Amino acid sequence: MRTPRFFADDLMPRVREQFHHVDHCPILDEPRIFFENGGGSLKLKSAIAASAEVEALPDQEGRQNDGSRYLSSLINQGREDLHLMFGTRGFGGDDDPAVRGQVISGETGTRLLYRIIRSIALSAEPGPVLSCNLEHPASLDAAKQWAANTDREWIEVRFDPDTGTARPEHYAAAVTPDTRLATVIHTSMLTGFVVDLPGIAEAIRSVAPNCFIVVDGIQHAPHGGMHVDDYGVDAYVFSPYKAYSRLSLGFAWINDRVTRVPHEHNLGQSPDLWELGSRDPAFYAAQSKVLDYFCWLGGHFSSSDDQAELLAEGSAAMESHEAALIQLLMFGDADSKGLSEYNTITLVGPAQLEGREGIVSFNLAGVSASDLVQKFAARGIRVHARISDAYSGHILEALDIDDCLRVSMCHYNSPREVRDFLSALADIIKEA
Repeated sequence: MRTPRFFADDLMPRVREQFHHVDHCPILDEPRIFFENGGGSLKLKSAIAASAEVEALPDQEGRQNDGSRYLSSLINQGREDLHLMFGTRGFGGDDDPAVRGQVISGETGTRLLYRIIRSIALSAEPGPVLSCNLEHPASLDAAKQWAANTDREWIEVRFDPDTGTARPEHYAAAVTPDTRLATVIHTSMLTGFVVDLPGIAEAIRSVAPNCFIVVDGIQHAPHGGMHVDDYGVDAYVFSPYKAYSRLSLGFAWINDRVTRVPHEHNLGQSPDLWELGSRDPAFYAAQSKVLDYFCWLGGHFSSSDDQAELLAEGSAAMESHEAALIQLLMFGDADSKGLSEYNTITLVGPAQLEGREGIVSFNLAGVSASDLVQKFAARGIRVHARISDAYSGHILEALDIDDCLRVSMCHYNSPREVRDFLSALADIIKEA
């Protein structure tokens, strides 16, 4: 875990100015603190500008003109940048796709998870599918549906409501030697706790060495570096709209095992290709700007000119700042009373910093989560209620609660915003 450390006073405003609508609601035209990043992050100005500029171009790939070749170069560069962000093998050296896998895109992160899970379920040998009730429906429902559609047993791993996460031993107790597919969520969108992904992968493979492991990294991507080389998994998916870029797109890394799984593809092209139809160069141009931003941030902590090192430094600084924000939110300081100091507040998961990524969820006695959303909105603070619906009902049931308020932060949020939230909370509690 990173040591909690806020950005320096002179860096914080420079980070915030990189993003659209950081402290102002463009709909209501009024000041606003944005603590609903779990539903979609603020967008980088540079990413949106690059996307708009490329989107306006009339050219298409595959033509014999400079405009077409320029668009192809954006896509190729974007893929290379994504390999670096995913942390895949061979970047900058070994271009063998069997070594570093491939980056693919799709309509959404959810759509990619469904497609990968479906393709594996349709082609793998008979055997169960394994999932955890901590997961988002993007992977959980896909696993359930395609287990049923292919006459497979679906095995449920139940997470620990006391810790808010699932541990390797939970998977080890459920996996069978003939398990063919396992889905895992890297960070919970409700409890905010990260899982031990390498440990889970090892626990699965020690029993079922040939099991495909597909990871939903959508909630993790905006809060920490991605290191698929270290995870021991077969596929990893994230959504750019939750990580500072555009909506309506997902990116996935798949290894050579998944690449070879039968899937839809144009018959006149290599069966290893997973992309279908024309790719939008604007998405890739925007994603390259996200990498540029992280390298810019890393440049405040390193004098290196190596992209990989700058990305690592930027990610580390981001993680430390977010840890400091969560520490302040939960435990307060000399000027502000933290969530854990109120006997009328019940945290989802333990009152600990370790293992949390960007999210703290809680209940306030006597006030529903939906009512709390409105009370904070009246004070210019955007938060979200997780209620028993298609997205959160199964997790809330496991936690034995009806709802909770989710406060989700990113590295562009400031200590002042957390203190303002805690001040607003104190006022709400006095009124309750």
